[in-house]
Amino acid sequence: MKTRRRTRFRSGFLLLEVVLALAIFGAAATAFTVAMNRMAAAADLAQNELRITRILESALDENLSIPTLQEGTTTTPVGNTGIDIITKIELMQDLENQDGQLLQELYRVTVTARWFHNDEWKERAAETWRYARLYQP
Repeated sequence: MKTRRRTRFRSGFLLLEVVLALAIFGAAATAFTVAMNRMAAAADLAQNELRITRILESALDENLSIPTLQEGTTTTPVGNTGIDIITKIELMQDLENQDGQLLQELYRVTVTARWFHNDEWKERAAETWRYARLYQP
């Protein structure tokens, strides 16, 4: 009879080991899944940021290459991406250099990207200055 008790105790201990191993495996698998999901979200965010940065740089370069700048604001959609580019060109008034001389015909070019993501409007901008006669003979 003593051998039977040991066998039952041994089989009960084996069942407890299996349940404990499954619990540990389940916790590890859950942690791995959460980590992978966060990595995918971070990669998606980085890819979107890079795409917006490239669109802004391209729009800024395009506006800087215009031979004659004119003040105003324009809005241009970027294909079917859902991104709008807002370009604002404004003449800077009363700007002096370090010698106190007025800088004339200096424009501020601001390019803003607006898009709708995760139920809210997002916006990023890039800005530079340009002398009006830069591309004129």
